[in-house]
Amino acid sequence: MKVSFIGLGIMGKPMSRNLLKAGYQLKVFDLNREAVEEAALYGAETAENCAEAVEGCDVCITMLPNSPDVRAAVLGENGIVKGAKKGMVLIDMSSIDPTESRAIGQILKEHEIEMMDAPVSGGEPKAVDGTLSVMAGGRKETFEQYYEMLSVMAGSFVYVGELGAGNIAKLANQIIVAINIAAVSEAFTLVRKAGGDPSLVYQAIRGGLAGSTVMDAKVPMMLERNFKPGFRIELHAKDLNNALNAGHSVHASLPLTSQMMEMMQSLKAYGLEKEDHASLLKYYEKISAVEL
Repeated sequence: MKVSFIGLGIMGKPMSRNLLKAGYQLKVFDLNREAVEEAALYGAETAENCAEAVEGCDVCITMLPNSPDVRAAVLGENGIVKGAKKGMVLIDMSSIDPTESRAIGQILKEHEIEMMDAPVSGGEPKAVDGTLSVMAGGRKETFEQYYEMLSVMAGSFVYVGELGAGNIAKLANQIIVAINIAAVSEAFTLVRKAGGDPSLVYQAIRGGLAGSTVMDAKVPMMLERNFKPGFRIELHAKDLNNALNAGHSVHASLPLTSQMMEMMQSLKAYGLEKEDHASLLKYYEKISAVEL
């Protein structure tokens, strides 16, 4: 099976590398030529644009920042649709607006190209070790056909419905993660402000009902003041914006998501948009005049 992989950023780079390690023949493209050249060192064939990247490929995986990037890669000048053969499958693993997934999928259908949306959760560490959580939308038969290939990159790979359903699940995930990080930040700011020891409180509560994967992933980072991005503030803000847009389109009220968006905008104003979303702690440190 010849696979095209477009998007070699903080997530796409390790994901593509895992496919190469598993023996898949890979043809790659990214606007960042250094990333393309690095992929070549690991055995990938390289392309000069998206159309060239999919020539002769059975399946194409895209891992791009947002909806406009996916639309440009698929339908723009030298886009995927220009080079793909009939019957090719596009698996978009980007996190984008589900309404855009469906719109792009409808255009691809006219060109006899099938599309799945399969966004991921887990950040860079899980992309590196191949244990991402994937939420897939599209035809069930296509999900089953590519399950083994996608499992190389994921520890959990779940079918959630028709095209667009994957990104709906991802938006739900991103709302929950953002609010959870904020709750952890708020609670541990209180601990520090009230004279408690955050590291001891963390050990005391992590095994109870308050414990969570988010707490175990982010509190150690906060305590070490390690805000190196596994998932950047600016990308989480992008996801929340997509959630708000999707919510408005179906008349769903998302008050907590709106508040989270405003908090992240404050962090962007502080110049912290490139930091990990654990930097939500810094919002609370700023308004409470304390450092964890």
